[in-house]
Amino acid sequence: MTLQQLEYIIAVDNYRHFVKAADSCGITQPTLSSMIRKLEEELDVVIFDRNSHPVRPTIAGEEVLRQARMVVYHAKQLQETSLSEKKRASGNIHIGITPTIAPYIIPKLFHRVNDNPDITMQASELHRNVLIDKLKNAELDMAIMSCPHEVEGLLSVPLYREKFFAYVSPSDPLYQQESICSRTMPSERLWALKHEISFQLQVSEFCDQESQRSLLYESGSVATLLHIVNENEGFTIIPELHIPMIREEHRCNLRPLVDPVPVRNVSLFIRNDYVREALLNFVVNAIKTIVPEHMIDEHLLKYPVRL
Repeated sequence: MTLQQLEYIIAVDNYRHFVKAADSCGITQPTLSSMIRKLEEELDVVIFDRNSHPVRPTIAGEEVLRQARMVVYHAKQLQETSLSEKKRASGNIHIGITPTIAPYIIPKLFHRVNDNPDITMQASELHRNVLIDKLKNAELDMAIMSCPHEVEGLLSVPLYREKFFAYVSPSDPLYQQESICSRTMPSERLWALKHEISFQLQVSEFCDQESQRSLLYESGSVATLLHIVNENEGFTIIPELHIPMIREEHRCNLRPLVDPVPVRNVSLFIRNDYVREALLNFVVNAIKTIVPEHMIDEHLLKYPVRL
């Protein structure tokens, strides 16, 4: 039994004529008759008296039609509710974000939310594995993170592509270079975020493989890593969006990474069953105003997100 079959018998009852009912449904009369026959066989009841002119429902058919109208009515209500929810640009957004992305997105995103009285937002700064678990358990509406692979049960919306740069202590030998080769970086002098392995992944795989260790800092603060480098020798790796946050007198410590240029792709993740399209596009459009245009995903620049 399908909603389509129920709509067919309602059309026949409305028109009391198989050909006119078929025309109203946009199908041929034999197709309509065949689908109704199958429904009658499944229910083991004759719905229409085909010998009468015009066609009339049988006594048992009248009860089937009454129930069919209720089912179709409630199904349409459900569709309208879903469509309304999809288009509704209001409500609360619970968003999760990784620590190495949050400083560049969340402050300005809250500013955009505060400009819209119909939307409220709660943000949680969490590591990637926690974000994935919370999304799957419906404890978050969406999450912003860099994830090198697809995640089962989640949909991803590519947001932007970001380069990495080196931030080098003036006392480190790398400071004398105008650019730094990613493949030969000495990882024993690399200050890294212990719990943000994904942040360093693209870079560490290019480091000098003969190096034995990195200097690990147990936090998610890129800003603190810069202070550590300023007070000690060595270097660290920072995302492109952090550069405007560096004080002018310290920007001379920046070096581009080359051969190849390490990058990360940042995406917004939602559950497969997420339906609030308008709220999703509100967040996406806000991020498009926060991140420099040259970094934004090309498809996202041209088209809204469709669910």
